[in-house]
Amino acid sequence: MISRQYLTNPQRKLTTLVVLLSIMVFSSGLLAANPMSLSRYKLGAGDEIMISVYGEEGMEKEIILTDAGSISYPFLGEFRAKGLTLGQLQRLITEKLKDGYFIDPRVSVSMVKYRKFFVTGEVKEPGGFPFEPGLTLEKAIALAGGFTQRASKKGIIVTRDENGSEKEKELSLNGSVLPGDIIVVSESFF
Repeated sequence: MISRQYLTNPQRKLTTLVVLLSIMVFSSGLLAANPMSLSRYKLGAGDEIMISVYGEEGMEKEIILTDAGSISYPFLGEFRAKGLTLGQLQRLITEKLKDGYFIDPRVSVSMVKYRKFFVTGEVKEPGGFPFEPGLTLEKAIALAGGFTQRASKKGIIVTRDENGSEKEKELSLNGSVLPGDIIVVSESFF
């Protein structure tokens, strides 16, 4: 005779907890595998950031990078932030504020809103769209209303700023979209 063992209530809770933790670990691994690590993200025109100095009134500012990639901040005036990571910008502002303004400023720089990406060509609603981390080409095209009947689903070209120069590359539908990307869906010939 085969005996059946049933899980007690604490055992069920433990099993459920293990399953949920496994799912969380697996999911975080997928996010970490995203080629655009947010810690390495370089700022560009149109990005909106928050800068604050702990304990200092009037030093918390939401700032949008200009077309030239510069920002203006109290005591420091206007300076270039394009091409810097959030960490690099935080260190730069800290050093500039230490130079005659504050003894030991605790500066925080965070992302409020990424610059837009653009979809054009054979999509139903071309235009600029707000970027969200984890965005794929397929999702970006869906935001643009999807493909038209004439669209080629292969050979989609993305123009991307890489280290200060624009480069065109072909991207698959599950490829990652980055802020500032220009996606061109061409017409199919068949």
